[in-house]
Amino acid sequence: MAIDISQFYPVFFEETKEHLAEMEHKLLLLSVGNPDYDQMNAIFRAAHSIKGGSATFGFDDIASVTHVLESLLDKLRKKELVLQTEMIDVFLDATDVIKEQLNCHIKGISSDPAPAAAISKKLLSLVENTDKTAPKKLAETEADDGFGFFDDDISLFNVAKASATDDDFGLFEPINVAVKKSKISKNIKKPLVVAAEIPTTPSVSASTPIVEPLIGRRTTDRIDSEATTIRVDVDKVDKLINLVGELVITQAMLTQGLNNAPPALLQALNSSLAQLERNTRDLQEAIMSIRMMPISFVFSRFPRMVRDLTLKLNKEVELITIGEDTELDKGLIERIADPLTHLVRNSLDHGIESPQVRKAAGKPAKGKVTLSAMHQGGSIVIQVNDDGAGLNRERILSKAKERGINVPASITDDELWNVISEPGFSTAESVTDVSGRGVGMDIVNRNISEMGGQISVNTIAGQGCKVTILLPLTLAILDGMTVSLGENLFVIPLNSIIETLQPKIENLKSVAGEGAMVQTRDEYLPIITMHKAFNIETKVTDPTRGMLVIVEAHGKKAALLFDDLVGQQQVVIKSLETNFRKVNGISGATILGDGTVALIVDVPTMMKLGQTSTGNKESAIKN
Repeated sequence: MAIDISQFYPVFFEETKEHLAEMEHKLLLLSVGNPDYDQMNAIFRAAHSIKGGSATFGFDDIASVTHVLESLLDKLRKKELVLQTEMIDVFLDATDVIKEQLNCHIKGISSDPAPAAAISKKLLSLVENTDKTAPKKLAETEADDGFGFFDDDISLFNVAKASATDDDFGLFEPINVAVKKSKISKNIKKPLVVAAEIPTTPSVSASTPIVEPLIGRRTTDRIDSEATTIRVDVDKVDKLINLVGELVITQAMLTQGLNNAPPALLQALNSSLAQLERNTRDLQEAIMSIRMMPISFVFSRFPRMVRDLTLKLNKEVELITIGEDTELDKGLIERIADPLTHLVRNSLDHGIESPQVRKAAGKPAKGKVTLSAMHQGGSIVIQVNDDGAGLNRERILSKAKERGINVPASITDDELWNVISEPGFSTAESVTDVSGRGVGMDIVNRNISEMGGQISVNTIAGQGCKVTILLPLTLAILDGMTVSLGENLFVIPLNSIIETLQPKIENLKSVAGEGAMVQTRDEYLPIITMHKAFNIETKVTDPTRGMLVIVEAHGKKAALLFDDLVGQQQVVIKSLETNFRKVNGISGATILGDGTVALIVDVPTMMKLGQTSTGNKESAIKN
């Protein structure tokens, strides 16, 4: 039976990404003057595995580059060459080329051969004064590479060969892996070849034990060790989460139905439902934990970026990461990367001063940028902190005035952040490939808002700037306050709510051009009448008869006027756009215990609508 090896492509792609990440991480740790040869060997093994796997699957472009890279790394680890800074630069460039080649194979398109040829030439030029003997054929020296997913002493081919004398495996029929050829470069005469034949084995019988396929093991696993991880399609996890969400809704419905139960059954039902609720919550948390990933997956990309940018900007910067094991939902992990990239680039370009300026100000020549993450209640707090010059208030206010933005001189830090987050706003003197286009902070604000998060800023002139991002742990479950509006129910995320109150007539004011305001805790807040915003009929139009929910987003506060509070509860978020259509001011929907559909309020968007409509002249929902 011939094996379709394309079914293993996804595993190879994931393993190769891990190898590339490991190579880049360890290359950045290498000391030119005193290299750690354990790290050097680890880098070599990663390149060795990538080459073996790519050759086996016929990805000859990747195999060609990694073969040249591996040859040079082999000389370095054997101390036949002396490590130089230029080498590390070229090695990092090589990993970039391989990443691009890998991305092309993932997309099913051909990669541009020019970058591969250029980086191979650079690699070969590093050893032009050394022995240029052509490497031996892979089949002669590295036939045990297998798919490149195991350490040198473990390979799929070795396991297959052993199966000829071990009936416990007996899973392989004779196959020939097709010979793959690849011209490495003009200086390498012999082609890269993978050739292996798996011998005949006894056929599988009913009594033959089924062995877990080894292809799914991670690189650090041994054949005699029990696998502790498995690769699971994200769609399968999402389906589980959805089913658990339905279970939560069913449990809420049963609880709601207790009101109609006969008194004799009430106590027994209450006890059973309490147990069901505990089990459901435990199951929900266990399932959700499957999607949780350490934020190190995001933080790990920044050492390389900081290194490259500091060289380009002629600055000295140390990157410090804290809380890399802090876990976050996979969906948020993928979406937080871009905002953090913009924030770190902004700290390097605008925050950290040049060594000369820092010395003149009495600071160390090397600046510091700290990335930290930690859990706080049901949220995760991520901070980007630098010890640079801080936000330049005078320059920002001057640029704001030039653009016609009216801001007070006594502007707060968060209000200052809102100014620089305006689309197209930039304080850069000229446009460069690092900054100056005025798109960075706008993207940060928008992306964080879409994730249900909030941003706050604290800056001290000459001492630095700290940007704090508050995000929910997951986008699948929400702790919210249910409120009523006419015959409709809405849910407001708890992390946006400061307080709720029923105002007195003396606390209500009307300001020309601003609409109704409420005085609370020595400040005046705009009142957004939700029945106007959502175009919903209600009998409660007087704020003194309704309920004001004080919310905060992006450092600004507002009072949302609803009819009444219903209660606080955890809800399962459903996509409104997938099941209906996108509604301005609404981020999703949920099903309550009585089967009612409640809409989840998008607080930042709602506040923006309320401010731009000046007294709620614009409706978020129209018939």
